Amino acid sequence: MPIHAEVLAAARRLCDAEDWTFRPVDVVRALPHLNERSVRTHIVSRCCENAPENHPHRWPYFRRVSRGVYEILPPYRPGVSEEAAAYEQAAPGARPAGGLEARDSASGGAPSAIHAVVSESEGWFVAECLEVAVVTQGRSLDETLANLRSALALHLDDEELARTGLPPVPRLAVSYESSAFASA
Repeated sequence: MPIHAEVLAAARRLCDAEDWTFRPVDVVRALPHLNERSVRTHIVSRCCENAPENHPHRWPYFRRVSRGVYEILPPYRPGVSEEAAAYEQAAPGARPAGGLEARDSASGGAPSAIHAVVSESEGWFVAECLEVAVVTQGRSLDETLANLRSALALHLDDEELARTGLPPVPRLAVSYESSAFASA
């Protein structure tokens, strides 16, 4: 299960139906098998809709309500009707304009895409998937993307995609990272 899904599941277990708030330290304690820093990063940045946008993909699970306190947003609370979630999303100020890149479906938190980050190093382009254990490379960006599609097809061959949390035909969302400063 991807770390963002484990973080959401742990936060859901910690909250009650009247108060959907939690503290990151409690989620860290609930997930001792995961790296503490990774869990904190997911809570305060990758899964928080009002955090600075410094990650190539984000999931809008939480909102920071005060120092050290986060709230699970209505679409990701168990048992919330789709109508209530749609109303919350349409309410003024409830969502940032344009949304976020990596929205998960409200049903079970399954990712709608496989996200990959491509970076360039020493003449090679390297692609690394975030939801599945696939890494590949190529001499050009086109070659790297072709290799990535082939590697994903091999990796997911004979996999029951429903068990991995992926849809039957997942999309591939690719982000390209580059150094802000070119070397002379």
